[in-house]
Amino acid sequence: MDELIPLSNKTLDRLPVPGPTYDRNRLTPGIVHIGVGNFHRAHQAWYLHQLMEQGLAQDWAILGAGVRPYDAAMRERLLAQDCLTTLIALDPGSVSAEVIGPMIDYLPIEDSHGALIAAMAAPSTRIVALTVTESGYYIDPVTKGFDAAHPEIQHDATHPDDPRTAFGAMVKALKLRRAAGLGPFTGLSCDNLQGNGAILRQTVVSLARLSDPDLADWIDRAASFPNSMVDCIAPATGPTERALCADLGIADAAPVTHETFRQWVIEDAFCAGRPDWDKVGATFSDDVHAYETMKIRILNAGHQVLANAGELLGLETIADCMANPLVRGLFAKVQAEEITPTVHPVPGTTPTAYAELITERFANPRIVDTTRRVAFDGSARHTGFVLPILRDQLARGGSVSGLALVEALWARMCAGSREDGSLIEPNDPAWTELNAAALAARSRPMAWLEQTRLYGDLKDQPAFADAFVDWLQILWSEGTTAALGRYAASDRQTAPSEA
Repeated sequence: MDELIPLSNKTLDRLPVPGPTYDRNRLTPGIVHIGVGNFHRAHQAWYLHQLMEQGLAQDWAILGAGVRPYDAAMRERLLAQDCLTTLIALDPGSVSAEVIGPMIDYLPIEDSHGALIAAMAAPSTRIVALTVTESGYYIDPVTKGFDAAHPEIQHDATHPDDPRTAFGAMVKALKLRRAAGLGPFTGLSCDNLQGNGAILRQTVVSLARLSDPDLADWIDRAASFPNSMVDCIAPATGPTERALCADLGIADAAPVTHETFRQWVIEDAFCAGRPDWDKVGATFSDDVHAYETMKIRILNAGHQVLANAGELLGLETIADCMANPLVRGLFAKVQAEEITPTVHPVPGTTPTAYAELITERFANPRIVDTTRRVAFDGSARHTGFVLPILRDQLARGGSVSGLALVEALWARMCAGSREDGSLIEPNDPAWTELNAAALAARSRPMAWLEQTRLYGDLKDQPAFADAFVDWLQILWSEGTTAALGRYAASDRQTAPSEA
């Protein structure tokens, strides 16, 4: 094998794949991005790279940031290669790659977040963007309001000059900006949350109000928090992905594989300017809600339809789930009968057409997206993606048998064992609580629905609760394959016990 080319500014002219043609030494920062994972680098950073390739947005380079100790390892890897990233696009029939370079530094990971606060307070910073996962916004799962009682929030409220959270750091930076006579920055959430901009505003303003009501009023009045919808599947990086990068001739400690599909729909509400992302394929729209509803319900909820069943059956990837006739059948039936009826068309596509597109994307065998990754943090993903659909279906008198089965599959998975008896390792920040409820639900299924922080009053909805109880009993007594077979054979409104 030929010697691998180490990724760095010095080796850009030797790369075997396309790399930046712009002068990275001339880039200046305009964006601080908190949460530099694979999705950010395959999505938002890629759009910015495309602009830079056109000679645009040279003053919008990214400063990477993190607020958790584990972010330090990613920082070390990226700084060692001058914050360059190899993106490897995987179509079912082809592989292509490019190196992108819109990130120019990765801020130190500190307990006090001093470097992060200073960067956000700098006049050059006009956007602070985040990908911190759906569960990272301190939202009450039932009320969807701000969780002011969380210990980390309580700390930041009483110690605003020594924050622990990303949002506490944002509040401190905004306070410094106001004191210096600067305007605020735009807060741009790029996480899969319905109304993610409104949620980010709620978190930042509510946290500020706990310690400085005048500052909270200023932030609420002067700052902007545009909603956005983001879409591109970018699996976690492991030995397979690094080996694929090595096959291309590049030594990259943190390459990213991704599908070729990308979509970014953004509300055009930026208080301090923005890059012209629409020139490279992003869409600015006043109706982000319609786009994000379609994506979150069909894709993100669809992921949860697949992942728990796949985990129970020992199917390692989402593509494996789609290759299993019963799991794919579950996905298709729930989409057609219970998910797409709650989604409205958007310009250019219908819910049915979008579901067909998602089916193709999920079935791509080159995208090694593990069921474990997709099933992670179900307590946030089910409450955020699945249960709103369930409530809409109940309100409109539609079928909920399939969604009840999806919830029963999650409950069965959280018991911690697969159909073959192998153990499922903890896979949720609330795993201890979920596991206890799941084990209690084996003999008394309602114990699962009595988790009111997740389900609220859904346990009192017979159309859902009765179907859930029936499905969970079948899962424990007959197994996952039998339950999926019964569902496949059932009519739209037929309860599982009658199938």
